[in-house]
Amino acid sequence: MKRFELFFTFLQLPIDYAALVLAGFTAYSLRFSDLAVSIRPVVFDLSWQRYWPLTLAVALGWVLVFIFSGLYSANPNRKFAAEFSKIIMACSTGFAAITIFVFFTLQKFDSRFLVLVSWVLAMVFVVLGRILTRALKAGLHYSGFGLRAVAIIGAEDIAETIATELDERRYLGYKIIGIFPHFNQETARRILANKPNEILFTDPKAHEVDTLKAAEFANEHNLVFKYSADLFSTIATNMAVSTVAGIPIIELRRARISGWGRIIKRGLDFVCALILAIIFLPIYLLITLIILIETGRPIIYKNERVGQEGQKFYILKFRSLYQKYSTGAQFGVAGEAALQAEKELIATQNGKNGPIYKIKDDPRVTPFGKFIRRFSLDEIPQFLNVLAGQMSLVGPRPHQPREVDQYETRHKIVMTVKPGMTGMAQVSGRSNLNFEEEVKLDTFYLENWTILMDFIILLKTPIVVIKGKGAW
Repeated sequence: MKRFELFFTFLQLPIDYAALVLAGFTAYSLRFSDLAVSIRPVVFDLSWQRYWPLTLAVALGWVLVFIFSGLYSANPNRKFAAEFSKIIMACSTGFAAITIFVFFTLQKFDSRFLVLVSWVLAMVFVVLGRILTRALKAGLHYSGFGLRAVAIIGAEDIAETIATELDERRYLGYKIIGIFPHFNQETARRILANKPNEILFTDPKAHEVDTLKAAEFANEHNLVFKYSADLFSTIATNMAVSTVAGIPIIELRRARISGWGRIIKRGLDFVCALILAIIFLPIYLLITLIILIETGRPIIYKNERVGQEGQKFYILKFRSLYQKYSTGAQFGVAGEAALQAEKELIATQNGKNGPIYKIKDDPRVTPFGKFIRRFSLDEIPQFLNVLAGQMSLVGPRPHQPREVDQYETRHKIVMTVKPGMTGMAQVSGRSNLNFEEEVKLDTFYLENWTILMDFIILLKTPIVVIKGKGAW
């Protein structure tokens, strides 16, 4: 572990302690403010001289709870979403401990406000402290400080993709020192010459002997060894291990969103889609007016897609193509002619591989259509698809029947849930991802779904849209 990482791991502890102390002091100040006293007079006897040492002691105990909750992991790749959940749980545990202590020691303490506000402020201040620490760390990484030198070994296409992403996201803290197609003695010599911190093995289909040699080399030279999983490893995230006649047996579970998870997800989809549809109503009306002025009717384009369990439905979008180029039954005979023209464009300007297509520099798009596609504003009408139960706010990307017809059997796992307006693939590269990468990300989402994951994806979506990366 680099000293840079150890420093930030240690730094987090005093920052958390300071945040907890600040939360206690702020709660006390609020309780004794003129406004609070005018609403409800103070009836307990707790002077500042007694309170501040007590706050320091309680904060110290709360930090111990944080330690046992795993909030000081030295893993540089830990996700903020997981850290956020642990902070909420740890602060709630500390709050519960204080409540239980007061109850069992029969302490006379009539200030629920002080305890409750301290708990809420503790969560807020600790989270803010973590955000600021991450921002400082990311800024230093971006400036070239504390970078982890990584050697990538394996399949060229995967290695190049990973290297490009890490170079573009320097704030993650990686510096690529070389890409090597295979691991051998020459590769080992060249890697050591560049003084790496980590080895990333990106060829999951490599011979077992090569993989083991690379891992042994990393162990011998105290290097971190990582590898990228293949498609099978990605879909096998939910495993149950049991023994049958003394033999270990691994069961791969298809943990689809079902039962109460499905009920909760549908309820949240409906409520959130309704709220967002109302918020976006002025934009909806403005886009409608501009399309009418630019090219006339129809405003809404209906495109047939394949949804959950193969059910077909019409996805709604603002029309971004000229009418004569718009495909589908909605446009009658002209739609059939437009479909043939689209096939010719796919043959010459398709920017995707596999069963799906994406036309680069599409000449059929109107000037305003380019704008609303750039910022995904053409997809606002899909809130109606969500309200109708045909789509979810978060899920795999829905594809056309002619694309789905070319799916391999292993690809059809993405149709076990409702397609989404946004999803893990959409916030991880949009149109820059190839189909296999999309499937891997969507499969990971299916097998690891949580409400928190949906929330994080929804928060990331506008950031990705504004950046415009992968939109074409």
